[in-house]
Amino acid sequence: MQIADCRLQSAICNLQSAILMQALGVAQLNSYLRELLESDEIVRDIWVAGEISEFRRYASGHCYFTLKDAGATIRGVMWRSFADRQPSLPQVGDAVLVHGKVSIYEARGELQLVVDTIVPAGAGLLNARFEELKIRLAAEGLFSPERKRPLPDLPRRIGVVTSPQAAALQDMLNVLRRRCPLVEVLVSPCLVQGDRAPDSIVEALYAIYQADVDLIILARGGGSIEDLWCFNDEAVARAVFASPVPLLTGVGHETDTTIVDFVADLRAPTPSAAAELAVPDLADLRAQVSDARARLGGAVSDGLALRRGDAQSLARRLELAAPLRRVAQGRQRIDDLARRLSAQTLRAAELRRARLRGLTAQLAALSPQATLARGYAVVRRAAGGQVLTSADQTAPGDRLMITLRYGDLLADTVASAPEEDR
Repeated sequence: MQIADCRLQSAICNLQSAILMQALGVAQLNSYLRELLESDEIVRDIWVAGEISEFRRYASGHCYFTLKDAGATIRGVMWRSFADRQPSLPQVGDAVLVHGKVSIYEARGELQLVVDTIVPAGAGLLNARFEELKIRLAAEGLFSPERKRPLPDLPRRIGVVTSPQAAALQDMLNVLRRRCPLVEVLVSPCLVQGDRAPDSIVEALYAIYQADVDLIILARGGGSIEDLWCFNDEAVARAVFASPVPLLTGVGHETDTTIVDFVADLRAPTPSAAAELAVPDLADLRAQVSDARARLGGAVSDGLALRRGDAQSLARRLELAAPLRRVAQGRQRIDDLARRLSAQTLRAAELRRARLRGLTAQLAALSPQATLARGYAVVRRAAGGQVLTSADQTAPGDRLMITLRYGDLLADTVASAPEEDR
């Protein structure tokens, strides 16, 4: 009996161990359920109608709310990146349509809607879908003004994507022929209404992208919102965004606005208006050419007159700078310099002669001969030639040489007179 009880206890322990090994934790379970819900084709892209019973936006920018109807409630969250794109946020009591996915907040195991778009319920489901796609594509930059390209001034070839049976095509062709008959038109046919229209438009767009066109017009005549709904298709919008050349839309009437109008480089209110914008009027071109010809003729005349004046001025400068003229001027300058040099040389010689005469006169005045001519004499010792200036320098019996103006005398000193007798 004891052996049987032991075996039973052992089996129970083994079973518990096996169960524990296979059991999921709460976090694992919630994570699995979240992944399961977010992979479901229906609840990962869903619209839900209800009334806002609670709404609060936190400092982080995230919005938390409760959506209810007569039978139930569900929690909702809108992250800041989506809330910032909303034109306006709802108030408690507002009836709304919300778009998003069903998920689970794993920390508390709560079912919730992760919402990316909230629109008033009165707008209708089509308008709600329109706003959701518009907000999402705008966030991706498909509507960015910076990427908008200007239309070519004079396109050679235009691609038109529309229904070949539509009256809008004939209207556009009439406008193009009237305004600019030289332009070539290539039509890429497609459906512009119904469930198959989006795929048909995408196919026609990519077909015309392979052609050598300068501009593309995507057009359709007027209709209800349901008739024009194919131009609100995401695939069509992305195909328009991929256009390698400027793309112009003319869908519906002036009051109709579709998603492709936001993506296109330019929107025209109607197909005929799109054709008007696509090409210039030939009459206007003729007037512009005539005006340009007149302005060009005036500019050429003014330019020729200016160039003629420049040429004459250069000719005068060339004449003034001619080598022969410069040689003649050089010769004249040499002659002038020679005359000036000769005059200066003569003047300098005359000055030197006058100075020489003055120096000669001074020298003659200071000459010993002039002194002798006035009756003076020079007394020297006969022996040695020493000039005597005082009687004390002689003694009786000294022989002296006396130089007069004319000739020399030899004399012997007898005695010198006392100082007081001189």
